[in-house]
Amino acid sequence: MSLENKENDEKRFSSKVAYFTNKAFDSPSFFRLWIAQVVSATGDWLGLLAISILAIRVGSGNEGAALSLVLGARIAPGFFFGPLAGVFVDRWDRKRVMIFCDIGRAIVMMILPFVNNLIGLFIASLILEALTMLWSPAKEASVPNLVSEKFLTSANSLSLVAAYGTFPLGAGLMALFGRLSTALFDSSWADNIRLDDMGLAFYANAVSFLLTALLISTLDLPKNRNVEKTDSQGVKKYLADPINELKHGWQFAFINPVVRTVNAGLATAMLGAGMVIPLGVIYADELLGAGKSGFGVLLTALGFGVGAGVLLVFFFRKNIDKERTFTRVLFGAGISLFATVSTGQIHFAMTMLFIGGICLGVVYVVGFTLLHENVEDNMRGRIFATFYLLVRACVLLALVVGPLIEDGLDRLSSVLWDRNIEVAGLEIALPGVRISLWLAALIVFSAGVLSKVSLRAGETKSLPEINGERN
Repeated sequence: MSLENKENDEKRFSSKVAYFTNKAFDSPSFFRLWIAQVVSATGDWLGLLAISILAIRVGSGNEGAALSLVLGARIAPGFFFGPLAGVFVDRWDRKRVMIFCDIGRAIVMMILPFVNNLIGLFIASLILEALTMLWSPAKEASVPNLVSEKFLTSANSLSLVAAYGTFPLGAGLMALFGRLSTALFDSSWADNIRLDDMGLAFYANAVSFLLTALLISTLDLPKNRNVEKTDSQGVKKYLADPINELKHGWQFAFINPVVRTVNAGLATAMLGAGMVIPLGVIYADELLGAGKSGFGVLLTALGFGVGAGVLLVFFFRKNIDKERTFTRVLFGAGISLFATVSTGQIHFAMTMLFIGGICLGVVYVVGFTLLHENVEDNMRGRIFATFYLLVRACVLLALVVGPLIEDGLDRLSSVLWDRNIEVAGLEIALPGVRISLWLAALIVFSAGVLSKVSLRAGETKSLPEINGERN
């Protein structure tokens, strides 16, 4: 009798779990994919922190250059390999692509504890980024196959939480491994297998990738049509097709009005928002008087805003006009950044950045949902690879150009008005950092204008459809 009751309790528990996953995640398959994202993203943050710290240690005496070299290796593959990665994702079995990439990244992480020079770190970073450039479009292209269309907005909200909400977990694990390495593994055998803080972090990241591969292997993903088509082709045709497919993908990305709007809008917005990263510390120190640590407080406010934006989309997803919302929140992000830079009070700046974070959270979720809804399955890999390429290029450009613009404008301001002007008896500080960030706010605002114009052009002009593949 007790055994029967136990079996009944287990069945009831299983049914409750199944009900929860279907209600909160739309399907058990997407729930497993989401758990895989959480595990993988936590490992990614942990690995990025560990690689950055190791680069600083290895490059003793030239820490900044060493860190820039290694982080540059995480960006460079996107420009050369990114477009082709989308073609491969659309031609290959996406589940196998993700599993292969996770196993490959795990192997690299297992090797990294024994790397003790910048060249090795650079090569490892290149390989990791190339595999990530395959994994990310494959994951994004698979989401609509696991959930219903009405759940896509919620799915993208959950994906954003998995991608960026796991940073504290990665940072916490990094700190924990630092303590464990000194407390538990202070011996020669531990040194031989690199059980220091870096080694533990890399091994944990490898385990996270293997666990992600295991979870993805359980997904029931349909085989995309291009896999069967390429299987029946000859070698010559197989090698020639990627060029045509790449061209069709780029055509669709810039001809379809909705896809063009999302790509152009988010890429332009990131060009402006990306300037905040190198200039934010100067702004917090010079204009807010909060010291260099004040930038961390501002980033915290921004992060909470992003989380609030994701929640807003999640709860009001049924009443959102996605296309109009996308353009409006870009306007809101530009206005909030302008207001942030215009103040000298840290509390007001935090409030404005919180609002800006809400706008960023909303635009990310709505943008990804629009791409999922407006792109056919056989082209999603290329479209998302194009999206990642454009965003990365704009962020990199902002990181490089932002400090140069700030330096030039600061010199100009010093010559023209001694970095201060007086308006109606009120003295306003105009150092280069404030003018540069006003320019950044204007770029973000212009992203909203560009998106609105792009959508209107799509409504008034008949555009060719390239949803299907050309034979």
